[in-house]
Amino acid sequence: MAKWFEGAVFYEIYPQSFYDANGDGIGDFAGIIEKLDYIRELGCTAIWLNPCFDSPFKDAGYDVRDYKKTAERYGGNEDLERLFKEAHKKGLRVILDLVLGHTSEEHPWFIASSAREPKELVNRYVWTDHCFERGGGIHETRDGKKVPLIFIGGEAERDGTYLINFFKCQPALNYGFLKPERHWQLPVNHPDCVATKEALKDIMRFWLDKGCDGFRVDIAGSLVKCDDDAKSGTCAIWREIRAMLDADYPDTFLAAEWSQPELSLKAGFNADFLLSHQNTGYRSLMRAYDKSIGKAVLDQGEGDHSFFKKDGGGDITRFLDDYLPKYECTKQDGFISLITGNHDTIRARFNLAPQELKLAYAMIFTFPGIPFLYYGDEIGMRHLDIPTKEGGYFRTGARTPMQWKAGKNLGFSSADSSKLYLPVDCAPDAPVVESEAQNSTSLLNTVKNIIRLRQGNPELNAQSNLEILSAEKERLPFIYKRGHFIMAINPSAVEARVPLKAAGTPVFSIGEGTLANGECVMAPQSFCVWNNRTGEVAQ
Repeated sequence: MAKWFEGAVFYEIYPQSFYDANGDGIGDFAGIIEKLDYIRELGCTAIWLNPCFDSPFKDAGYDVRDYKKTAERYGGNEDLERLFKEAHKKGLRVILDLVLGHTSEEHPWFIASSAREPKELVNRYVWTDHCFERGGGIHETRDGKKVPLIFIGGEAERDGTYLINFFKCQPALNYGFLKPERHWQLPVNHPDCVATKEALKDIMRFWLDKGCDGFRVDIAGSLVKCDDDAKSGTCAIWREIRAMLDADYPDTFLAAEWSQPELSLKAGFNADFLLSHQNTGYRSLMRAYDKSIGKAVLDQGEGDHSFFKKDGGGDITRFLDDYLPKYECTKQDGFISLITGNHDTIRARFNLAPQELKLAYAMIFTFPGIPFLYYGDEIGMRHLDIPTKEGGYFRTGARTPMQWKAGKNLGFSSADSSKLYLPVDCAPDAPVVESEAQNSTSLLNTVKNIIRLRQGNPELNAQSNLEILSAEKERLPFIYKRGHFIMAINPSAVEARVPLKAAGTPVFSIGEGTLANGECVMAPQSFCVWNNRTGEVAQ
């Protein structure tokens, strides 16, 4: 495993919304290059770039039309290569977002495969041979739910229906079925399924040769259909890919959108995200307001039981009961990634105030694993209630333009506001980088300071050295130790204290806390870090 992984802090960029350098209303590679110093000054060491390949953009680029060509609205291939080079000059790595379970229906592969009598790529996608398919097995969605396979008919000259992975416009690539039960279901070792896998490898090599540092893989567990619970077929493919990378590109970073690190990390991924699916431990930290999405949920009195909500109930065990078993069984395999948010997730500012966000991010950046900061979360950008764009539905509100400074389009673009990819936050108090940077106690500067603490102390990097000192249901503060550092969190609106025999020097704080006289005392809505190098911890 490459050494740079251990100190990595990633910054996720939605390219069409980050910074528009050419004034057409859409973010671009040149804009990202202009902001590399900003990313580095945050303390981040790597960038995850959401899909930037040629696409009809029916799903914001997750419907790829050409894996080896960038979308013109961001710039050409040479512009992306320049981004790699300029980032590397500043000590930053860049990983791309690969969508390998499906393509766009406009991809040349699918056009050839869907011809009336296809002469090539006949089995590059999963096709039945009749017009209506009502069965054929089940598969797991990205949130772990098992659903019937979904087929589309009447959209192609070819007789039969094709399997989709997500939207109708996203036909599923054919990596085979673990245990074929129908004649149109091919085994994973069928030559055509092997060819799909080799095409995947070829795409990865293409971008690695141009300077890319790795990949985040979309719906990484979705390759082999009707896989077993251990994802045996899909994991075998990833282990083979990992072997190829280790042999030819040993510094390559692989992150999985899988949310099952006990599977993905053992299959060769370096990191896997814990995502905000219903009833997950991660969801309980910042988004435990309801299984539904939207402001109406809170208005109707459903309540918000997020751990970092000051009146949310303060139950850290909802997170730890899910997280710790995954953490314990993957220590030797790779890293679990906690995220502030992402392009698929309601922004945390939707229900958390800036002070609550400070505590949440302080925990994320002092926990083991490789953290990911979503653009704009560092200034507390809001989730906007706006119409869907490019297949975004509710997610569109988390994809609005980055807010750089007061004034026209909040500094995102010089274009007329009518030409913007998405509207900016028009509220008078919309947070912007410029003013946040000038306030020493702002969310932005808090994020910078906690990342600086992490980067300056290897004990707080990705390594697996977590020790829980105090974590009880509905009792605060929550206290954990990493190396010589003790961290305590009290997200509630009242003072909290627990017995804890410890000594230490405070090195970072949000609010006030003390370790003295056999007790940890935390002021309301506080987070503290103590260096315990010369002291002892005993309970």
